[in-house]
Amino acid sequence: MSNFRKKTIQDVEIAGKTVLVRVDYNVPIKDGVIQEDMRICGSLSTIRYLLDQGARKVILMSHLGRPDGAYVPEMSLAPCAQRLGELLPDKVVRFSDMIYGQDAKDAVAALPEGGILLLENLRYVPDEEENSAEFAQEIVDATGAELFVQDGFAVIHRAHASTDAIARILPAVAGFLVENEVSRLEGAMENPERPLLVIVGGAKVADKQPLIDKFLPIADKIAVGGKIAADGYTSDDPKIYVAEDFAEDENGAKLDIGPASTAKIVDLINESKTIVWNGTLGMVENEVFARGSYAIAKAMGEKHDSMTIIGGGDTAGYVESVIKNSGELSYSLISTGGGASLELLSGKKLPGLEVLQDK
Repeated sequence: MSNFRKKTIQDVEIAGKTVLVRVDYNVPIKDGVIQEDMRICGSLSTIRYLLDQGARKVILMSHLGRPDGAYVPEMSLAPCAQRLGELLPDKVVRFSDMIYGQDAKDAVAALPEGGILLLENLRYVPDEEENSAEFAQEIVDATGAELFVQDGFAVIHRAHASTDAIARILPAVAGFLVENEVSRLEGAMENPERPLLVIVGGAKVADKQPLIDKFLPIADKIAVGGKIAADGYTSDDPKIYVAEDFAEDENGAKLDIGPASTAKIVDLINESKTIVWNGTLGMVENEVFARGSYAIAKAMGEKHDSMTIIGGGDTAGYVESVIKNSGELSYSLISTGGGASLELLSGKKLPGLEVLQDK
């Protein structure tokens, strides 16, 4: 994509190299079974490209959950390796229960050429979140990696060993998922097809105000719903529409936008050519209070002639669940990164992106 300013896997020599890839396999797992594999599927194009270009071996690393530097069996990435093998039945996919050291080195050595190895959960080691250069070097030494590929968009707003320190040791470029997400999100800010509508929901004004501020000079309209609207968010700017009616529970708690607000936002969607949505508009875990969000998801998913961007986190998870039950809906981008997409759209620098090689 022409507006992407960092080198990607298409800009470097791959053949014959052992490639270390930071993916984001932080997926929901219950009783050892993956509940939703969007993030694993999102890594496939990069992995296949590397192998098609003659990568000697592809070593994947990720975190899962928040084990806080301790071994937590329920947060093992082993189920992700199994699922990856199912998604790539023509490839050798193996799992290493170590991240560095002799056992990890042996696992890499035993991997056949053209094979894929997933290392165990990075966050089992406190050094990962401490951005330890020594930890990063130990991973490089164990894997024998000659190239680093950043393809975990959801983590590039963190300066961790696997997003920052390691990119200072190896030549570091972006994978297809990172390139796609950054290009589309930055494109929505820098050169949107108009009218541009930004829909903002969620619970915390402190999280969303920077997003509203960043888009105010850019957007043609901003619609605010969710708990921030229910809690009394106000604006004098005519460009900002704030939800005006709400669906309440038996205790009077405002848990969803009401029919008038829903209809207004759907009208705005139908009038727009670029729509960015970040933050659900109600308590979507309860179907009764997901009606506003469902209507917005449906209206956006039917806008096949427009750029439709779902800004990660809870919104992406909700929209994925809607897609499963409504086959005709599609979107230009469902971001895999909640915090990362929010920070990028808010104009913040992302450490794991900035550290990659410039074009």
